[in-house]
Amino acid sequence: MEPPAPGSADGREGRVSSGAAVVVRSTLQPGDLGAIIRLHGTIYGAEYGWDHTFEALVAEGLARFVLADEGAGRLWVAERDGAVAGCIAIAGQPDGSAQLRWFLVDPACRGAGIGRMLLDEALAFCTESGFRSVFLLTVRGLEAAAHLYRSAGFRVTREDTHVRWGATVTEQRYDLSLGDG
Repeated sequence: MEPPAPGSADGREGRVSSGAAVVVRSTLQPGDLGAIIRLHGTIYGAEYGWDHTFEALVAEGLARFVLADEGAGRLWVAERDGAVAGCIAIAGQPDGSAQLRWFLVDPACRGAGIGRMLLDEALAFCTESGFRSVFLLTVRGLEAAAHLYRSAGFRVTREDTHVRWGATVTEQRYDLSLGDG
């Protein structure tokens, strides 16, 4: 993707409750995309029974995002002990809004503040980049993520229930206004 912007999270370290250092970076390294895709497939398969079509959806969208390299977005990777522990992305939209995507923390690293660190970094980028609003698409039942979204000011604006990824899911749209941007 793009080189890190001034003030980006590239190489920024934080401490999590276990004392292990977490590095949040926005410069992709070989293997990052595969690790992100694998995390999505294995976690959502194990925790929610979703099939391989969800992993394919993540792979397709992530590849398009990285190959577009239009500079209107950024992908962050949280790394703990040399392994991908989480990720988040912001994808700029033609209407001046931003979409928050691929937000995930490895179950072994949950509850340690990595999700908050990633979300804060992504929202700071949105403000610095002049986006006027941010939206995300998720599913009902991801309570820890929903708590983070609500604490950042997001609110649910739409829900639709249907069969997708081999399961019945209630997809939700969350929106956050950033003002005039």
